[in-house]
Amino acid sequence: MFIGFFEALKAAGIPVSVREYLTLMEAMDRDLANRQVETFYYLSRATLVKDERHLDKFDRVFGTCFKGLESVVEEGTPSIPEEWLRKLAEKFLTEEEKREIQALGGLDKLLETIAERLKEQKGRHQGGNKWIGTGGTSPFGAYGYNPEGIRIGQDGNRNFRAVKVWDKREFRDLDDQLELGTRNIKVALRRLRKFARVGAADELDLENTIRESARSGFIDVKMRPERRNAVKVLLFLDVGGSMDWHIAQCEELFSAARAEFKYLEHFYFHNCVYESVWRSNARRSSERIALQDVLHTYGSDYKLIFVGDASMGPYEIVSQYGSVEHYNEEPGKVWMERLLSTYPHAVWLNPVPQNQWRYTQSIQLMSHIMEERMFSLTLEGIDAAMRELL
Repeated sequence: MFIGFFEALKAAGIPVSVREYLTLMEAMDRDLANRQVETFYYLSRATLVKDERHLDKFDRVFGTCFKGLESVVEEGTPSIPEEWLRKLAEKFLTEEEKREIQALGGLDKLLETIAERLKEQKGRHQGGNKWIGTGGTSPFGAYGYNPEGIRIGQDGNRNFRAVKVWDKREFRDLDDQLELGTRNIKVALRRLRKFARVGAADELDLENTIRESARSGFIDVKMRPERRNAVKVLLFLDVGGSMDWHIAQCEELFSAARAEFKYLEHFYFHNCVYESVWRSNARRSSERIALQDVLHTYGSDYKLIFVGDASMGPYEIVSQYGSVEHYNEEPGKVWMERLLSTYPHAVWLNPVPQNQWRYTQSIQLMSHIMEERMFSLTLEGIDAAMRELL
């Protein structure tokens, strides 16, 4: 059974190793799950899942292998160990209810009956005392009452009489195939981390305090700077024109980056970077910043991230006076190369779906200038970009 669970996790794309599986088996040998399905769920999740983006996949695999309705339909009997179900029943049922169950044929009869009902039932059922449905007194379903019931498809307890919660899932918003969201982007950005102790000494250094107190004979409190992410980021955001279609995605990325990086400097540009950029779109005409000043102000240890659709006329990249807004003395390509020369760790995040890139010449040009370090603005793309920047 556990081997099948391990293989199902691998098949779902969750990077579990044999060592982690053996650790789980050792925990089971020591009875750390206490023969409870819910405890086993948390134990196996803590042991086998290393990245919270895979929690939703884990929930689905666990549901199928141990408590999913699919398993009951396909196999006819639940794959949860019978001994676990018996222990769970003993925990939640009163002595009188236990006697009622025994009178009806016991837990074996209960499990056998639910398999038969699933085969017989053809549709949804409301109320009643036999079919799997809602609001009735049948032993199977949701939002009803039965002293020996199995709860199916209900978010939480109502009468606290269910023997088992079969299909609960807790982390649906962390799958790396889902849509962008500030929380999910933060998870992807966290791959770009380099911790250092910076700032004022305002955190207790417990180990050093104990050592120095023992040496001096009196309490000698020692402090140390807090450990922070020391990565420095320059964020260049394309605004206006076709980027108006991607405002929501870019806002989510900007918000997540603000929260994740202590050292973050941002600048705006339109279509392609030229000799000047700006920090506020309301003052883009009156308060521009020379790109040369940016190059001379921020050291080469900064990570450079461009965010834009790279969709424009090719001449805006390769030609003098090619900008649609002003007469640029030097092509955008020249300024891009200066940035990449100063900041060798650089990536471009593109909100346009990657399967459409080959249809736009300017995207191909910019990807070439970036030495193919262009990634899609998806959770998977952000994750790959952060790996590139490490």
